[in-house]
Amino acid sequence: MGVIRCKGTDLLVWRRELLRQGGRAVDLDWLLSMAADCSWGDLQKLRICPDVEIELSSSLTQLTDLWIQHRDQHIPLQHLVGLCPWRDFELEVSPDALIPRQETELLIDFALQCSPEDALDKEGIWADLGTGSGALAVALARGLPHWQGHGVDSSSQALALAERNLRALAGESCWQLHLGNWWEPLKPWWGQFGLVLSNPPYIPTAVIDDLAPVVKDHEPHLALCGGEDGLDCCRQIIRDASRALAPGGWILLEHHHDQSAMVLKLLSEAGFERSEARSDLQGIPRFALAQRPCHPLLLASS
Repeated sequence: MGVIRCKGTDLLVWRRELLRQGGRAVDLDWLLSMAADCSWGDLQKLRICPDVEIELSSSLTQLTDLWIQHRDQHIPLQHLVGLCPWRDFELEVSPDALIPRQETELLIDFALQCSPEDALDKEGIWADLGTGSGALAVALARGLPHWQGHGVDSSSQALALAERNLRALAGESCWQLHLGNWWEPLKPWWGQFGLVLSNPPYIPTAVIDDLAPVVKDHEPHLALCGGEDGLDCCRQIIRDASRALAPGGWILLEHHHDQSAMVLKLLSEAGFERSEARSDLQGIPRFALAQRPCHPLLLASS
């Protein structure tokens, strides 16, 4: 798409008029940044010097059409643009998988904190269970380049999306993708995983209908619904983790805002050590991590 020159005054008037009709300024500014290469900083400069011209990669007409689809049909902007910034890269996204959330970036930070100090230079094996778009897998492959990685998902469409992202963003890192349910496709590597991450479906069934239309009407329920109490998938993952992880290996899970105590209890009952809750960007416990004992005899019977 060619460069389109636009007067700053025209852009600012266009923006004010669209927001007057409805929608959030933060969302419209995100659309300007991702679809037209007009950053928040560019907008601030225009407010100071509105008479200058700015170069856009999409016309105001094209941007208006995307905005109306988002505002009136509640289609996620990420789906309309086909991209989602996440950590230090941009992921391809689609309705085939959950749009990666900003708070999930913290799982990578916590995982790297759990890893040995020399993890960057040593070999190991990690897994991303329920990989979806491949966000966690891409970040792990980039952060642990000498490790062997495995992404698992029960959706072939999601796996195809994850593969495109891994090929585009993870370079020549050693990774494999598997179609199946949680640990099942990874049985040949059970007992060898040093690090396992998962952002599983954790929304209780009764809560699904209360989600915003932009979520419940456009994101796959397979990636959202975690059963009656939201913990069905967490239970399945934790149940086999004691056998799949290597002695001393770590498991890290994202969960619903009110599930921290129960997830930590499930980990403790499964024989894991050093169980700990970690908070999201708002200070809400949204993550649980735990370590498999280094001595196999300390594990709970499985």
